[in-house]
Amino acid sequence: MTDISKPPAVDVEQLRAAVGDIYRGVAERPDAGYHFHTGRTALAHLGYPSEVTDPLPDAAADAFAGVANVFEPGLPDRGERVIDVGSGAGADALIAARAVGDDGAVTGVDMNESMLERARRSAAEVGLTNASFEVGLIEELPVEDEWADVIISNGVLNLVPDKLTAYRELFRVTRPGGRLQISDICVEQEVPEEAKRDIDLWGA
Repeated sequence: MTDISKPPAVDVEQLRAAVGDIYRGVAERPDAGYHFHTGRTALAHLGYPSEVTDPLPDAAADAFAGVANVFEPGLPDRGERVIDVGSGAGADALIAARAVGDDGAVTGVDMNESMLERARRSAAEVGLTNASFEVGLIEELPVEDEWADVIISNGVLNLVPDKLTAYRELFRVTRPGGRLQISDICVEQEVPEEAKRDIDLWGA
């Protein structure tokens, strides 16, 4: 079993740059073809119901690149505050914003400005004023302590080498009794150290 208290010896800045390049490409050319599914096809394949995806602007839906339906346990309740960690083009965040209503709030956090631009444009297009999008990292979330009722994250933690710090941040910004709804990629076998140091394999 992997010991998350010991981050792999990988160049974090180089890794972030490589991951940023991949998802900048998705934001700028969502139909270019990738080793993962994207767009409305991916949303449907992952089991998102059409009633929550049909209202999404194309700018948000087309560049969706999640790994599962993060709302499988249920949508957030009206009035709740939600953080979407690694919000990408904003599809999950906008679904959450509709669910929480005007009395709730959603903050999307992503390190990729190209994705954030799509998300902000989409929120404005459909008039969702309760959704905001901030540049940031999962290891240093730009959110105050115990702000969120719900944390959602879709296919992001697998790209973070220091998972212990990431989880500490998630718990820092979640109120007592709040909940995490995380969809991600997991492996059941130990990854060799040599593979962990290979930047190319992180985005493969």
